[in-house]
Amino acid sequence: MSGLCREVVTLQLGHYSNFVGAHWWNLQDAGLSYDPDSSAGEVQSDVLFREGQTHGGHVTYTPRLIAMDLKGSLRTLRQEGRLYDPGKDTSAVTWDGGLVKHEASPLEKNPFLQDLDKMDAEILAQTDFSSQPHCSGPLGVDSVNRRLARLQQGYRLEGSVKVWSDFLRIHLHPRTISVIHQYNHDGEAHRLEAFGQGDALLQGALLDELEDKLHFFVEECDYLQGFQVLCDVADGFAGLGSKVTEMLRDSYGGRGILTWGLAPVSHPGSTPLKDLYHLLNVTMATVHMSSHSSFFCPLTLRGRLGRRPPSPPAFPDLNYDPSLWFHSSAVLALALDALTVPYRLRTNSVPMWQVSDALTESGRKVVAAYGAVPFPMMHGSSLPDALSGCADALPWKPLSACPEGGDGRCYGQWTTLKGYEGQRLLSSLPPGTEPPSPLHSLHSGEDVLASYVRSFYPSCPLALQLVSTPSKLTPPFPQIFSPSLSDRGFLLSETPPPPPPHASPAVSSLPVLTSLQSGPALESWLSELQRGAAAASVRRSVPSFLSQGLELADYQEALEQLRCLARCYRDDSGGATRSSSSDDDD
Repeated sequence: MSGLCREVVTLQLGHYSNFVGAHWWNLQDAGLSYDPDSSAGEVQSDVLFREGQTHGGHVTYTPRLIAMDLKGSLRTLRQEGRLYDPGKDTSAVTWDGGLVKHEASPLEKNPFLQDLDKMDAEILAQTDFSSQPHCSGPLGVDSVNRRLARLQQGYRLEGSVKVWSDFLRIHLHPRTISVIHQYNHDGEAHRLEAFGQGDALLQGALLDELEDKLHFFVEECDYLQGFQVLCDVADGFAGLGSKVTEMLRDSYGGRGILTWGLAPVSHPGSTPLKDLYHLLNVTMATVHMSSHSSFFCPLTLRGRLGRRPPSPPAFPDLNYDPSLWFHSSAVLALALDALTVPYRLRTNSVPMWQVSDALTESGRKVVAAYGAVPFPMMHGSSLPDALSGCADALPWKPLSACPEGGDGRCYGQWTTLKGYEGQRLLSSLPPGTEPPSPLHSLHSGEDVLASYVRSFYPSCPLALQLVSTPSKLTPPFPQIFSPSLSDRGFLLSETPPPPPPHASPAVSSLPVLTSLQSGPALESWLSELQRGAAAASVRRSVPSFLSQGLELADYQEALEQLRCLARCYRDDSGGATRSSSSDDDD
């Protein structure tokens, strides 16, 4: 899997970000192929993964990833991983006296992790390191993929997933995980709840550890294009993420920093006071992370980021439970797989900076995401047929708690269709047949998609990409799909009868359509966020938020910056795209 590519380092900061990241890395792992005779795929995995060697000399292939979480968040996952385990070293034991051994019962693993452990053990037992000191092929990954495919076990983990490592199927590098021991994942005491707490964390040992991990992953890159940051924005990780993105900007100037601000639909044990904390954290994160990043994109299935949000978006062909982090993070990971694919392609790849520049003109560094998960395409049909069926309304739903304006105004848009493999991009009408729509008369898939989007956004600068390779769904991805979908995620003309109990998963891949947008709709979103935070009267209503290290003057300055940022998205031109960020005074 070697070859010239623009590498990316990924950072995941916070528990929900690691939920989304675990699903996302499982999707990347499912798309890997180690068959030397197969042709190179569209997506270049070396952008995200790195090669290494175990102590036995076996090649490994692990994510170029730094993941931060709190004490007690890993459960059965070892912080240092298992690939590079040198075994027990007793050479340092010098005590000659008596020893008392205390053992705690190990945490029970769910059926998926138990099966994964068995497969790993079988693969390791079959590998003779002494006779093969430099084995080719990443350790066991292809074997695990093949065995899981043969097993076809329909895991139902909704009742057993407590943390993100409960469904993670890939091995991590020993330098990947950082545990913040000052704060607890569970319980009421020592919780990382406020922006100021996270803002004060990045110093001393934690700062040294992060810099060491960054240097390790960055220095082995030949053509580093930048960083993708997944960060929780509703708790104290908002403050930590703001400091981390500031450090990346100062240390790696000129590299792309694409920041995705993650927020679940609901939090366990939430109260009105905690909901207010969430709002204030999101407010501070939006201001600071957008300032430090190439762009900042909130990702959430909440109807709004305020304290009384409407219902989460309903996707016509998904049957998901928004309150389950295991489900909502799976939907966002599918969308993120398409949103990030432009800078991960083997050919026609678009670097991070170009993606961000297309969307952030005139200082508008907050963008909104939308997604059709799945894209409603009939099995055996064409792209013009599918889009003609959505002639009255765009098929995508908000993924940033920001409804579209509906007035056709937009400053920039990046649309990606991923996963149409096996379907036709063009109409195949017999000669002389009258096209049922203008889309059926076009001569390329790009023209078809561009013409469709421009029917809703006539004057919007538009970039788009079509990628045939779908998102491949392997155990334990939740089966949250309508029975009207085929095994490849396309709509069936007739809904099949329900499968028997314990049948193998029905959907193994999925087409997804996404859009990143910068437009006047974000003025309303940012203004609503600013008004909600300002109305909270933080000094009187939640003085504890300020007691966590944030100064009142800094908070008030952030509210003013958010108000100015919202004004950047104001469109007073009657629908024409503005070319500067000059604003009228209120």
